Amino acid sequence: MTDSDKLPLAVFDLDNTLADTAHRQRFLERSPRDWNGFFAAAPEDPPIPQGIALVLESAEECEIVYLTGRPERCRRDTLAWLAAQGLPEGRVYMRRNDDRRPARRTKLEIMKRLARTREIRVLVDDDELVCEDARRAGFNVVRARWTAPSAPLEVAQEQEGRT
Repeated sequence: MTDSDKLPLAVFDLDNTLADTAHRQRFLERSPRDWNGFFAAAPEDPPIPQGIALVLESAEECEIVYLTGRPERCRRDTLAWLAAQGLPEGRVYMRRNDDRRPARRTKLEIMKRLARTREIRVLVDDDELVCEDARRAGFNVVRARWTAPSAPLEVAQEQEGRT
């Protein structure tokens, strides 16, 4: 099978797209921010029904890829969470532990790399800046608006390169 014969990709963010992080926002409201606590609480994230339904629907026609700003050190917990939700297996792209670039840069870099060999049918992400940059780059985007925006998380994604 050649790359052109493979299913298109549907790319999904995790935090506030599939996983509700509201219960762990308190770790980001402190000074300094408690990143270890924030990520340690991730296995307890409730699933977001709208996001989960969209993954399952997309899996009927696409290969699912997960693209998160979570650091690589969270991989084991992240894979366990995805499996516990009954989500389709898929490649999981995570931020290097020492990568502090904005999420919109790291995610777009991976999207462009994936698009070299595969059609990307859709990116689903809650981050407004990620979505804007992906649209400008020609990707079809669905902005996940099913959780309340979090100012501390937005700062973390854009200015601190943490998620």
